[in-house]
Amino acid sequence: MTDEVKETFAHASGGRRATGGRRATGGGTAPPAPAALAAKVRTLAPSMTRSMQRVAEAVAGDPAGCAALTVTGLAELTGTSEATVVRTARLLGYPGYRDLRLALAGLAAQQQSGRAPAITTDIAVDDPIADVVAKLAYDEQQTLADTAAGLDTGQLGAAVAALAAARRTDVYGIGASGLVAQDLTQKLLRIGLIAHAPNDPHLAVTNAVQLRAGDVALAITHSGSTGDVIEPLRAAFERGATTVAITGRPDSPVTQYADHVLTTSTSRESELRPAAMSSRTSQLLVVDCLFVGVAQRTYEAAAPALAASYEALAHRHGGSRGRP
Repeated sequence: MTDEVKETFAHASGGRRATGGRRATGGGTAPPAPAALAAKVRTLAPSMTRSMQRVAEAVAGDPAGCAALTVTGLAELTGTSEATVVRTARLLGYPGYRDLRLALAGLAAQQQSGRAPAITTDIAVDDPIADVVAKLAYDEQQTLADTAAGLDTGQLGAAVAALAAARRTDVYGIGASGLVAQDLTQKLLRIGLIAHAPNDPHLAVTNAVQLRAGDVALAITHSGSTGDVIEPLRAAFERGATTVAITGRPDSPVTQYADHVLTTSTSRESELRPAAMSSRTSQLLVVDCLFVGVAQRTYEAAAPALAASYEALAHRHGGSRGRP
């Protein structure tokens, strides 16, 4: 092992690294399961250097072949350095290259189980509607599977705990992410929690400066660089509120002001399928996970509140719940 690789190991620390203004959250993160490796590569590749991308693409493309290589062998195969290989392994969530090799071996074994090859999700202008349905359904399934596989359950649990105990929750999102923000606030309101999703950027900031310790601010932005979302999250962060970011870019600017980061799947954008479609699908999954987790933690209060909301709206849906 070279001195550069030894230094990489020596300076690595457990858990999430503290960057910019992000507060230390403490606690380590378990290495991703073998099945999550490909999803991790798809999610993190845009934020990697080109040399790290070559390593990541190699291990995702040929897990069996790479599992048989030493760190030196993989560095030679990808035209990179041993240190780059180790840094890539760590960025993908593994303590070291040995752990990555074990995951690659597990992934190779899974791929040998005879799964059918994935269909293409590229939609052409002249595709029959039946093909469009099949391709969109497959792509949605892949997006959800990738998000679930790459979701850090430690960060998710911490975010759930903060939301369940919050005096008040503000949720920020613009465009398609704004629709997801509205979805989460409506869910929280139905179980008796105070939640707001201001759709005006100025109102979002004026709300954020009123937050304090004991409150939660949650930002939803696929790119992680939407200024109208980052600004109120930063204001809430600086005033001591617990902050959460749901984003497809784990190293994006929004995470600098997030105590907890929940990463969504990064899907390819096409002419007939904007990225907003895939990002919304993965964001809604994370939002549902947050809501169910909060409902579990607050069940004694959430259950009657949810029943009351159903009862109040029953006559609008042609029935009356719970009446003779």
